[in-house]
Amino acid sequence: MAENEFFELKVFYTWGENSIKPKFDPDFGRVVEWDIPLLTGYQYEFVKNVAKNPGSHHFFGIDNPNLVQDIEAWGADVVWVWGWSFKSHLKVIRHFHGEIPVWFRGDSTLIDEVNSSFWKQRLREVFLSWVYKKVDLAFYVGDNNKKYFLQHGLLVGNLILAPHAIDNGRFSDWNEELESDLTDWKESLGISENDLVVLYVGKLEAKKNPKFMLDLATQLPSEKFKFIIVGDGILSDELKQKAKQDERILFLPFHNQTKMPSVYRLGDVLVLPSLGPGETWGLAMNEAMACGIPVFGSSKCGGSIDLIDDSCGLIFDPSDLNAVVNQLNTFADNPDALANLKAGAIQKIQQFRYDKIVDAVIEGVHRIDRAN
Repeated sequence: MAENEFFELKVFYTWGENSIKPKFDPDFGRVVEWDIPLLTGYQYEFVKNVAKNPGSHHFFGIDNPNLVQDIEAWGADVVWVWGWSFKSHLKVIRHFHGEIPVWFRGDSTLIDEVNSSFWKQRLREVFLSWVYKKVDLAFYVGDNNKKYFLQHGLLVGNLILAPHAIDNGRFSDWNEELESDLTDWKESLGISENDLVVLYVGKLEAKKNPKFMLDLATQLPSEKFKFIIVGDGILSDELKQKAKQDERILFLPFHNQTKMPSVYRLGDVLVLPSLGPGETWGLAMNEAMACGIPVFGSSKCGGSIDLIDDSCGLIFDPSDLNAVVNQLNTFADNPDALANLKAGAIQKIQQFRYDKIVDAVIEGVHRIDRAN
């Protein structure tokens, strides 16, 4: 966006400057510090956060007394808020409503609400309708997110598709040196060219449902299958203990961003078996597809219905183990079918790119011009 001369961009980071420092991630169970640049090429400001317990894990964790004044001092013509469920973000939405256009970005869905009581759903709908009445335009990430916005009071005319995306180029760029390193890595892991490698990437926690991989291994006893589980988390020791009798199941620790294009290429298929709640998209699916890896995504992942069709993978109910087992057996017997899905994944992911989001923002500006 910052490279586009159509508008001027400034980002106000509300967590505070500590957000860029190495932090302990309780879900990964380790300190995480990203190894790619996140603050180059655009204007930004770290806003002072006075919260006693700062963070994005609760409403009062983002408390910026000067945020409204900082935005006004910069002279914003549009304010784009990412997420409402923080004290300062909601304050910004309320303050600027009716003053300048208020845009919104969030990826919530209705998937998990089916398990809520009637009155809990009703109260949530009333509150969210109140919030979104103050939003002029919402950029939805996919079909499930669009349904959520429509359910809570926004109209079709208030919505623009800005698909969830990752840096496709960083994952798709590949060369002979990287391929040689990958070959050596596979050899060190005991993976041969004839193996069909089923990959899981993510936190090892209950909502991600990594135990599904162990169940797959039980139902796919052939030596031609290998199973790689990449990540750390609270279930790590339990999973390793249960899998210790099956040498085909391999565990790899958390890997940082620069290594992830190689991690995904260890696999032939990525399986994301999430149960939720809170799996609003599943960006690992984008990353795998940008590497040319087909995806089997749970129906509980908000992004599955947008990213996956018969050309590039499978959407499955996480309670239906047989659906995945049958499809993987098909690939084992028909490598050409798997090759077709790999090509399909590369083609499909072209619909989910950063420039699509920039185009959506430009359309938003045009809507303001037409309204004036």
